[in-house]
Amino acid sequence: MTITEINKVCFVGSGVMGCYNSLLAALAGYQCVLYDVNADTLATATARLREIGGFLVGMGLCDQPQLDTALSGIELSGQLTAATSGAELISESIFERLESKREIHRQLDVLCPPSTLITTNTSGFLVSEIEDVLHHGQRFAALHSHLGAMLFDIVGGPRTSEHSKSILRRYVVSLGGTPLVLKKENSGYVLNTTLGSVLTMAMLLRLQGHPIADIDRAWMKHLGAPIGPFGLMDMFGLDVVRDSWDKKQDCDLEPHRKKVVPFLTSFTEAGQLGMKSGSGFYRYPEPAYQSADFLAQGGDDRELHHSLLSALIQKAIIIADQGVAEPADIDLAWTVATGIPRGPFALLQQFGVDHFAHLLDQQADSELFVADNIDGVRRYLRRAEAAAS
Repeated sequence: MTITEINKVCFVGSGVMGCYNSLLAALAGYQCVLYDVNADTLATATARLREIGGFLVGMGLCDQPQLDTALSGIELSGQLTAATSGAELISESIFERLESKREIHRQLDVLCPPSTLITTNTSGFLVSEIEDVLHHGQRFAALHSHLGAMLFDIVGGPRTSEHSKSILRRYVVSLGGTPLVLKKENSGYVLNTTLGSVLTMAMLLRLQGHPIADIDRAWMKHLGAPIGPFGLMDMFGLDVVRDSWDKKQDCDLEPHRKKVVPFLTSFTEAGQLGMKSGSGFYRYPEPAYQSADFLAQGGDDRELHHSLLSALIQKAIIIADQGVAEPADIDLAWTVATGIPRGPFALLQQFGVDHFAHLLDQQADSELFVADNIDGVRRYLRRAEAAAS
């Protein structure tokens, strides 16, 4: 069901995310326009919409008649002025180039009346890196979606009004999604940051000589996950994962960059990009992790499990300690997006705070972990324990 403040939504950029977000909005009953400056990209948008629509049907988010109705209600446009006319909400999903994003938002701010909400779906840049080009900053925010998961990050800039964030939150709910309103901006939001720590740890473990299947098996078996870190990277595309390391500005990653980037490059240069190329860390369409006896194979995986779990919990604690989001919201984001029944803070409680503190002592001298992070996590746990007593 739609909300009263929004009737028409304009999606700027007709790539995968623009098509995905426009379909979700059309399924909810919104009038949708999909705009792209590139005529060739726009010409292939219909096929892309149908492909993503089939994915949504497979996920159980809609049936075929609902999809057909939604598809018929999405207008394609190559004219920005016409596309934005009358729209109460703009959602931008163009290429991850900062100057391109700044320029399109500069144009949108001029074209749209102050009442129109303007949002960016960027995954690589902060709100503060874009918002200063808008005169009407009170109506600008990040509205970041996750392909295949009904989780939406809402992040305001220094001038974003509470009224704007309230409308965006209710808009997400109207799509059937879960809104996560961050208290402050954070590179990678919440899910990408926490999941990224797990993917990085998985690659570091592989570089230490542990088999890929054993690492994925440890994650899947102990957390009840349907897919492991390497399977996830195959799904995302190893070229996408490789490119993301060029954009990441995380000091925690610097000690590992010289190892991880060549590791990923060895696959991408061989054309092994994951699911879309038929091979990556696994071979498709029947990867080993989907076999009935996959979890029953392997031996003692406690060390692997503890390393992956510690990477996740440490990153979640750091995010909470920095005031980005509350522990309950971090857990909610994790469970909604991954399908894993417990989030990092719930996993911490299940593992035991004292047991985890002992694990940190064991990992303090490991090259896999950042010593300063472990010290910060210890301080957080002590404060939390003192507050609870």
